[in-house]
Amino acid sequence: MNLQAWTGRSETVQDIATATPYAALAATLDWPTTPGQERPASGTPLPSLWHWLYFLPLHRQSDIGADGHAKRGGFMPPVPLPRRMWAGSDFVFHQPLRVGDTLERTSTIADVQEKTGRTGSLIFVKVRHELRCNGSSEVALTEHHNIVYRAAAAPDDVAPPPVLAPATAAWNRAIVPDDVLLFRYSALTFNGHRIHYDRQYVTTVEGYPGLVVHGPLIATLLMDLLRRQMPDAQVLQFAFKAVRPTFDIHPFSVHGEPSADGKTIHLWGRDHAGYLTMDATATLA
Repeated sequence: MNLQAWTGRSETVQDIATATPYAALAATLDWPTTPGQERPASGTPLPSLWHWLYFLPLHRQSDIGADGHAKRGGFMPPVPLPRRMWAGSDFVFHQPLRVGDTLERTSTIADVQEKTGRTGSLIFVKVRHELRCNGSSEVALTEHHNIVYRAAAAPDDVAPPPVLAPATAAWNRAIVPDDVLLFRYSALTFNGHRIHYDRQYVTTVEGYPGLVVHGPLIATLLMDLLRRQMPDAQVLQFAFKAVRPTFDIHPFSVHGEPSADGKTIHLWGRDHAGYLTMDATATLA
C-alpha cells in the first residue's frame, strides 16, 4: 500500500471555544477558583495548548479499533503497524484564541515517511493544523503534529539507553499521575486510546509496565508551569519532543529554565529515576 498517497489530504472542522472544557481542564490542573465563578467569561484567552479541548475526534463507537483509536483509513493513512504514539509537535501562535470564539481547523497530511529502527519498521505521519477564528481568513494558530507507528513489542526488544535530564532548574513542579488524572484528561480530549486508562490492556497487550501518561498532558503541564511562573508572558512559538514514556506507577516532574534574556524557556519532563521524558522550548515575545 502506498501510504505516501495520503500526503496532501485535508479536512476542515468547526467548533466553538465553550467555557466548560476550559473550567474542567483548570480543575484538572488544580488551578484555584472562586466558588460560583469556575467558568471563564466570554473573551477570556485560552492558555497555550488548551485548543486541544476542542475539535474532539467524534468517531462512532462502531468505528473504534482494538486499541481504542479509530480504525485506520479515512483522513489518516491506514498504517498497518499496531502501536501509535504522539512523538511531538511544534506551534506558532499568531493571535490568541478566546472563550466564545467560533473556531475552524483545517488539517492536512503534510508528510508520511517509512523508516527502519532498531526494533523494525517505523512510520512517521506529520499533520499540519491551521486554526482560524470567527470567520477570519487569517491563521490564528499553526500546529504540526508528529505521530509515530511501530510494530508490537517483542520479548527480545532492547529499550534505547535513557538520557539524564538536567540536574537543576529554576522552575520545578512534582506531579503524581494517578488513575483519576489520566481518566479526566482522556475524557476532556475524548481520547479512547486504551494505554491511558486500561491497565490490563496496556500491560498484557502492549507490554508496558503501567498506564502511559499522555504526551499532550505532559506538554500541557510544561506550558502550565511557564504560565504559573510568568503569567503575563506572550508565547510566540512552542515545540516539544517525546523522549521516553512516562508511566503512572511513579511520580514525575516538570521543569523550566529561562535563558539569560528571558526570551527562550527550556522546559522538560523528568521521571522518578532522573531520566529525560520530554524536551521542549518556548519562545516569548
